[in-house]
Amino acid sequence: MHRLLLLPLLTGLLTAAEPVRLIFDTDLGNDCDDVTALAMIHALADRGQVNLLAVTVTKDDALAAPLVDAINTFYGRPDTPIGVVRDGVSSGEGRYLPMARDTLPDGSLMYPRDLESNAAAPAALDLLRQTLAAQPDGSVTLCQVGFFTNFARLLDTPPDAHSPLKGRDLIAQKVKLLCIMAGAFQSIDYNGRFTNRHLEYNVVKDIPAAQKLAQEWPTPVVWSGFEIGIATAYPHQSIEHDFDYVPHHPVKDASVRYNPPPHDRPNWDPTAALYAILPEREYFGLTPEGAVDVDDEGATEFKTKGKNQPIGNHRALLLTPTQAERVREAIVELASQPPRR
Repeated sequence: MHRLLLLPLLTGLLTAAEPVRLIFDTDLGNDCDDVTALAMIHALADRGQVNLLAVTVTKDDALAAPLVDAINTFYGRPDTPIGVVRDGVSSGEGRYLPMARDTLPDGSLMYPRDLESNAAAPAALDLLRQTLAAQPDGSVTLCQVGFFTNFARLLDTPPDAHSPLKGRDLIAQKVKLLCIMAGAFQSIDYNGRFTNRHLEYNVVKDIPAAQKLAQEWPTPVVWSGFEIGIATAYPHQSIEHDFDYVPHHPVKDASVRYNPPPHDRPNWDPTAALYAILPEREYFGLTPEGAVDVDDEGATEFKTKGKNQPIGNHRALLLTPTQAERVREAIVELASQPPRR
């Protein structure tokens, strides 16, 4: 690894201000990069860069929240609040969620946890409202790397015991930034070829929610598109060698079960988490402000100010080849960092 590329990350950490107040919204279970992103968040929390306020889940499967709890426990934060979607758009345990119930020869859990199932966790909407209401105005960063279900539904929540504000007003008062892994704006496929149109998974699984959020969200939004993850794929050599400091590691285990190496898995979710927590590090470029349009098939189009398009509060990530290498290095460094227990 070219450690010089990490200097902007490491020097910035030495002069960091108050930790970013973060809520992480994930569909953990559909791809292994959710686990990588959550590992990065914990590494940055160990460095004092982020305060993980809560994790909310849009994967409607019994083992999704338990595995989130197991990962949080592995990294020394077993009491991190977890909320789950009700009547979500995706279920099925997939390839690696069974990690949550794997046991060692003595019968104990391979990845200890307290949460038994999604059903035992609070509803995501209630946890989101409770968490936001307790934070200072304009202080919370949201990072969404799964479906739009939770945050789109949050817009329409009524006043409750946590806050007298409706959902949209609560968001406008408390949220500083929403960073989303979703959409495709430079239309590049898995093989690096430019295409005319890509229907990105996180959008097409809940198109009405994606349309609602794109049209109604009241704070600045930054989108990490499909092409950004493709350009910064996680090197399989790291999966094979960087996590053997413990007998069982959730990042390696999830990656091997999802798609065994040698395979460089795109860094879709980790790029959104990296920008959400370290936006000032210049890992990415940004488009001018504009608006994202989601059509009825789930295609996304970024529109800047024009004759018939007022300026919006959305931007999308951009990457140069040099930035892509820096991003990859930073993600590997953070994801493979041992927990400070």
